[in-house]
Amino acid sequence: MTKSIKVRFAPSPTGLLHVGNIRTALVNWLFCRQQGGTFLLRLDDTDVGRSTTAFAEAIERDLTWLGLNWDEKARQSDRIDRYEAAVEKLKADGRLYPCYESGQELELKRKVQLGQGKPPVYDRAGLNLNADEIAAFEADGRKPHWRFKLELPARVEWDDLVKGPLSFDLAALSDPILIRENGSFLYTLPSVVDDIDFEITHIMRGEDHAANSAAQAQLFEALGGSVPHYAHFSLLTGAGGEGLSKRLGTASIQSYRDEDGLEAMSINSLLARLGSSEAIEPMMSLEPLIAGFDFGKYSRSTAKFDPKDLDILNAKILHQTDYAAVSERLENVDEALWNIGRKNINKLNDIKELLTIVKGPLEPKIDDQAFANQAADLLPDAPWDETTWKAWTTAVKEATGAKGRALFMPLRQAVTGMDHGPEMGSLLPLIDPEIVKARLQGKLV
Repeated sequence: MTKSIKVRFAPSPTGLLHVGNIRTALVNWLFCRQQGGTFLLRLDDTDVGRSTTAFAEAIERDLTWLGLNWDEKARQSDRIDRYEAAVEKLKADGRLYPCYESGQELELKRKVQLGQGKPPVYDRAGLNLNADEIAAFEADGRKPHWRFKLELPARVEWDDLVKGPLSFDLAALSDPILIRENGSFLYTLPSVVDDIDFEITHIMRGEDHAANSAAQAQLFEALGGSVPHYAHFSLLTGAGGEGLSKRLGTASIQSYRDEDGLEAMSINSLLARLGSSEAIEPMMSLEPLIAGFDFGKYSRSTAKFDPKDLDILNAKILHQTDYAAVSERLENVDEALWNIGRKNINKLNDIKELLTIVKGPLEPKIDDQAFANQAADLLPDAPWDETTWKAWTTAVKEATGAKGRALFMPLRQAVTGMDHGPEMGSLLPLIDPEIVKARLQGKLV
């Protein structure tokens, strides 16, 4: 029987999610939904000093806003007993050993190795410590960090879903540290234990984790688990090649939503195909992204994220958005105003400018008051419809001799206070005739 697909997105609640995090979440989610699998949201909150409830809530809020729902949720802080049990097993099997070097001593070793033209791989000095040496370190107040002993020689190979065949010689890697001097767990041990317990079948993450995946393959086996399928996609950088910072909130999802007022699907549309061979297009829902998801279309080269692309996609999405989809987010904007205004906005809040044109108050822009007064006298009788603008401008043209831009621009500026905007034939009927007349007279209304 084929094992059902199960993936996980495992952010640490130590900062706001940025587009790099969301790209990882989105890749996992799209693949999972396409395959009819299970999506696990796992909060990696073992870093007690920096993990906060506020950040955990922000993670869930961002995912929900983007439409990336989860089927299961777990917190690593609830599973400490499982990690401690794994530690005892590894110790009993001789796969976890104490090391007493300080950070400064380890850095010195690395510098010496590099100076000799050797790779900076841990020399396994901790394995050769005798009881007296350990006792001396302990008496000196040193606490050990614990490393996982890789079985050597060994080469770990897999067919990566993005990068194809990958091969790592574990002799070129240091035995990974699993436990810090203060007894807290690093990422690796809790992550592997969770992946085993929750039966994760596929791990999809950035290519910077590829070497870690090789070492973790032995940890999976040492703890009695099966190594999942791996997919390592190219890293995401800024437009200039700079990295994206989570803790500084750079390009955070929260800022794009709350400060910039972007639509969720503009973010999904860009990140789902960034770094792939597929064209980036404005998507109105996640469904076509699910249907078209294909690891084979992802490039091995670095993907560059440019916020300007988000702005372009956002505008295109709004231009196609029906009133029903945004009505609950709009105040005092009816369907008629939305339908003529959506083609002229880049962000949803831009519609407020059009609402001001229709409802006021608005400072009219008038260079020739005599011309405006004459135009006011020629306003057609109410009620107005889409033929009113043409009838009015024709009457003004015949009376004044103005034509072209000299005719249309002064009237637009007086009525709307702007040099551009929606077609006046559609916009004019939405404005109260008395308001139009007052503006033509130069009044703030």
